Amino acid sequence: MQQKCFCISKMIRFSKIIILLTVASLAGIVVFGNVTDCNSNFQFVSHVMSMDTKPDYLGNAIVYRAITSPVIHHIGYIAIILFETFITLTALKGAYDMFKARNLDAQSFHNAKIFGIVSLTCCCILWFFAFQVVAAEWFGMWMSKVWNG
Repeated sequence: MQQKCFCISKMIRFSKIIILLTVASLAGIVVFGNVTDCNSNFQFVSHVMSMDTKPDYLGNAIVYRAITSPVIHHIGYIAIILFETFITLTALKGAYDMFKARNLDAQSFHNAKIFGIVSLTCCCILWFFAFQVVAAEWFGMWMSKVWNG
């Protein structure tokens, strides 16, 4: 029984490490894309915030929410890239710390999760709150003919 619990515990620990490496991979490739293809990704942010590509038949009921300032678009785009970079780095650090602690006692492994928890929390803030709540719902990104992500 002790051996079975040990194997399950190791599998769970490795699963947590793999989740963080997956998050780091996604966030890292997104940062890479945002930096190397800056113009098209910036256009996405700009058009979503401007709300200028929704179909005309939907009317103008929520257009008051639009932000048309290019300065704000650039600030938002840079903030997104910096936040994605932070997610990448904290996920990598968390995975590294957890990998180092994988054979240690439960408390040591638990303590090694700090950066991973920060990364996953930031993931939820960016991809669920910023992109789903703010971009998709507040700015009506889902209504866009072109930029509906």
